[in-house]
Amino acid sequence: MNQNPEQLARDRIDAELLRSGWIIQNKTSINLGAGVGIAIREYQTDIGPADYVLFVNKKPVGIIEAKRAEEGEHLTIHEEQSEGYATAKLKYLQNDPLPFVYESTGELTRFTDYRDPKPRSRPVFSFHRPETFAGYAKEEKSLRTRLHDLPALVERDLRDCQITAINTLEDSFKKAHPKALVQMATGSGKTFTAITFVYRLLKYAKAKRILFLVDTKNLGEQAEQEFMAFVPNDDNRKFTELYGVTRLKSSFIPADNQVYISTIQRMYSILKGTEMDESAEEENPNEGFQPREPLPVVYNEKIPPEFFDFIVIDECHRSIYNLWKQVLDYFDVFQVGLTATPDNRTFGYFNQNLVSDYGYEKAVIDGVLVPYNVFTVETKITKDGSTIALGEKVDKRERLTRRKFWESVDEDIEYSGKQLDKDIVNPSTIRMIVRAIRDNLPFMFPDRLDKDGKFEVPKTLIFAKTDSHAEDIIEIVREEFAEENKFCKKITYRSDEDPKTVLSQFRNDYYPRIAVTVDMIATGTDIRPLEVLVFMRDVKSRSYYEQMKGRGTRTCSLEDLRTKGTPSAKFSKDHFVIIDAIGVEQSQKTDSRPLEKKPGMSLKDVLQNVAMGNTSEEILSTLANRLVRLDRQINEKEKASFADQAGGASIGHVVKQLLNAYDPDTINNIQTAVIRENIGTSPDHINTTAKAQHDKLIEQAVAVFNNPELRNFIVDVRKKYDQVIDHINIDAVTKMGWVKDQDAAAELTISNFKAWMEGHKDEITALQIFYSQPYRRRELTYRMIKDLCDKLTSEQPLLAPSHVWRAYEQLKQAGGAAKNELTALVSLIRNICGIDDTLTSYDKMVDKNFQTWVFKKQAGTTTKFTEEQMQWLRMIKDYVAGSFHVEKEDFELDPFNKNGGLGKFYQLFKNDYELILQELNEALSA
Repeated sequence: MNQNPEQLARDRIDAELLRSGWIIQNKTSINLGAGVGIAIREYQTDIGPADYVLFVNKKPVGIIEAKRAEEGEHLTIHEEQSEGYATAKLKYLQNDPLPFVYESTGELTRFTDYRDPKPRSRPVFSFHRPETFAGYAKEEKSLRTRLHDLPALVERDLRDCQITAINTLEDSFKKAHPKALVQMATGSGKTFTAITFVYRLLKYAKAKRILFLVDTKNLGEQAEQEFMAFVPNDDNRKFTELYGVTRLKSSFIPADNQVYISTIQRMYSILKGTEMDESAEEENPNEGFQPREPLPVVYNEKIPPEFFDFIVIDECHRSIYNLWKQVLDYFDVFQVGLTATPDNRTFGYFNQNLVSDYGYEKAVIDGVLVPYNVFTVETKITKDGSTIALGEKVDKRERLTRRKFWESVDEDIEYSGKQLDKDIVNPSTIRMIVRAIRDNLPFMFPDRLDKDGKFEVPKTLIFAKTDSHAEDIIEIVREEFAEENKFCKKITYRSDEDPKTVLSQFRNDYYPRIAVTVDMIATGTDIRPLEVLVFMRDVKSRSYYEQMKGRGTRTCSLEDLRTKGTPSAKFSKDHFVIIDAIGVEQSQKTDSRPLEKKPGMSLKDVLQNVAMGNTSEEILSTLANRLVRLDRQINEKEKASFADQAGGASIGHVVKQLLNAYDPDTINNIQTAVIRENIGTSPDHINTTAKAQHDKLIEQAVAVFNNPELRNFIVDVRKKYDQVIDHINIDAVTKMGWVKDQDAAAELTISNFKAWMEGHKDEITALQIFYSQPYRRRELTYRMIKDLCDKLTSEQPLLAPSHVWRAYEQLKQAGGAAKNELTALVSLIRNICGIDDTLTSYDKMVDKNFQTWVFKKQAGTTTKFTEEQMQWLRMIKDYVAGSFHVEKEDFELDPFNKNGGLGKFYQLFKNDYELILQELNEALSA
């Protein structure tokens, strides 16, 4: 006999309640002592019988309004009825309104917590367990209420993009948005940002448990390490000293931790009630085969839907769809997605609630990431494919064993470039690409010469199609670069060597210089010294391609670049290079385009284009890219000079304006504002007005470059950091000779140095002092000499003091080596000004003058300097040798401060202390 729809719904609800740990009773046989949670059918209220009243520890806590399945699409219209029962008086009881209210068909259930600031119903997988409501009863406020208690963020040690992400995310929580998407460019600190807001949710919102969901074991291990290393900026203890963190490695889930790290595959297997091997967690689950009809997750009393309060989903652009989505649908949580590369599907899943939009270009502008240039390698076969004729004898090879055998083809084989290295292997194609890389790297990184004068290959990562393809590449790379095994290695899960060991070597050691990977270094692996990415495989998706590119975007200081594998580096990492051998960059799969649009145009020509009115997007983007790289190379003084000539604007500010001029969001905002302000006018008027405002924005962005002095400064300072490699004009030996020719070159260097000094003596304070009367030399300061040295090396790098000193040494006219560039410069100037007859190192000249002064000071007197006084006089002498002048204020510095400072000096020399300083400044610089 068929049951009616109402009874079917109640049967399903009964099953759900029993599964969730409730005991079901009829109103005629109530026993509230039978267990923690009792669900009583048809309990009488003062407005009629409620379908179910829920009791926990003998106290009423909630209502279930049962509806037949056909009402599933209309459940929200019954919320008022449910609330009426929740606020009604129960028979025999003087109860307060009940906080927990459900509307359910047994297949679809909605839940409202009336303790929340703005109660809002939401779908839930199943009913909450009685123990959960017992825990809620001990709380003064609900979770959504506690989220309003989050204090202001302590911004110390956080980047601006991280501050924005955390603040806007917490605002989303306070509005009870169930899902939020955090987009932050790879390398800008997504995980650090996530741990920061997780810490705040645990500490201030009293969240019980938070799940950090990843899609590979590798990412889970990295997340675990970051949690272990994290120290909050309002506590000096590590995160793991404050809260329990566990990475799930089996189906066992401890209940006493606060943060749980798991792959989505493992959580799926737990909810399905099956076991899984860790090997299934090594690859991105969406890259492999998935069944058409996914097995559904089922209720698990050990990990009920309310077990977690929040789920943070790392790399959410790829791991939360198809069968894996069930994991997220199961839990009654706030969901936070983290990704650098969201697509439309990701935006849709997170209800278009994008709380952080920090893309690659913004990160480059802020100096968080480095820009990149693209170099294309194309061969005839990769473009057009080829044919193997009938009857040709060819090698064949088994894919896995790589065993070769010789065989004639029994039909013409035509193949395309896309079939290469899968169905067809053409070693010649790989060899041509590798040779192109080998031959062009020196032009891409012209300053990379090791101590033996040999080109040092920058750290390079090659993405291969398959493991077999990787093996072919490795063999050919080693051969074409004429290098040994350790020069080029494979990093893949299927590698015979421990992949983590090889990865660590690639990240931190000199070898390998080149790594080849198929599957391991697309996501979450930080290799800061990496400067070249080579694509020898196409990519399935735009997101995956962006993740692969993200391996090269990380910044790297000069110290790290030198100590972690590239000792010949001259500057911090200011860009990276993509070598595209497959056409992936042209396939429109990329969100982050290179800023460099005119790689063949000189910086001088780019600036001249702007000055003459060419303000196209290509030109402004290229100029922005050049300035970003320049900002990473020049020193603080040069940055200040830029700002002085740019009306106070920093390079970063100018770059932002250049890129903002053609930013799609900015242009759209202009259009929207114009439409709003000109309602009722014609489309032509709106378009004309919007164009005028856009043109004004462009004009403001380039206004600083109207100043020719700024343009000249940029070109000149860039020369200091650039080497020009002329591979067009072939040189030949025209003369060979003895040392006299080197003498001639040295004489020319000295002559040019003297001419530069003579030409600038009236405009530079330090030179004015040297060319002035002797008594003025006591005015000379360290800053004056430093400014002079900076100007000289900026305008004439080949006349740097060390170069000129070596020229004097070549002519046997230098007395000993110079201590450093600044003392060398002072000695050189004293010599060409005629102050000193011979070129003597300044510190040695100061030593000599000091001995003369001490001898004269003590000659013919009965009072001699004590040993303690002499110790202080020697300290002053040594200080003047390095800083050229001493003032009373300098006694606050080392070494004087450590020995008692000005007070001690006065104690030793009494009222003569000022006279002593004056005499020493005059005598030592004489």
